[in-house]
Amino acid sequence: QRLMTRRNLFLYIVYSAAICGCLALINDFGTAIIFFVTFLVTAFMRSGDFATIGLACAGTAFAGVLVLRFKPYALRRFSTWRHVWEYALTSGYSQTRAMMCIASGGLFGLGGGRGWLKYVAAADTDLVFAFVEDERGLDGAYTLTDEALAAIVLLAAFVVRSAPVERSSFYSISAASAVTIMLVQTLLNVFGTVDILPLTGVTFPFVSNGGSSMLCVWDLLAFIKAADTRQNASFSVKLPGRED
Repeated sequence: QRLMTRRNLFLYIVYSAAICGCLALINDFGTAIIFFVTFLVTAFMRSGDFATIGLACAGTAFAGVLVLRFKPYALRRFSTWRHVWEYALTSGYSQTRAMMCIASGGLFGLGGGRGWLKYVAAADTDLVFAFVEDERGLDGAYTLTDEALAAIVLLAAFVVRSAPVERSSFYSISAASAVTIMLVQTLLNVFGTVDILPLTGVTFPFVSNGGSSMLCVWDLLAFIKAADTRQNASFSVKLPGRED
């Protein structure tokens, strides 16, 4: 009940705004977007008030205008969106090469280690979808990404289904926030590579190279697992066995 009070919600909004502001100051806009969307989900689950969400979005839009006004770097980065071919040798270099590799990989790819996207910076992290497609082909890339995305979607479905029967609002909100982070991060990575969304430099959960990324994903899974209230499904809800 204390989590749902107006005062605590206000403090949470201030706290989240401070975090996203710090991320914007260090030009980590990908993580800022992920945290902001997660903040919206968390705030709605805590208040159930669309007016609060609308106010938060309006405040964020105003803050975004200020950031673009005083940080020209951010404006240049987002100006490339949907116009990467016009900046093929500068700010659109990575995305244009990624899309060229997607096209050159064809259906079955060039073979393991034979692709040339590996010579582009962050090929196995930020551009991992194109990296896999270049060497494994369209079929291999979609199989890999579809499996990872399907796993995240199934986790989201589990969280939605189990939310009404979880032990407290803390576990429901934590699990929903964890799934939101993974889902938004995946969409930013895949759609950013092909210029549907701005390229924000975030990893693909379970697929991108990087120990810290994988560690964070497993930490998010821990929140989802902690929300599982089925008997003996986890150590957090361990019940004594029944005698026959």
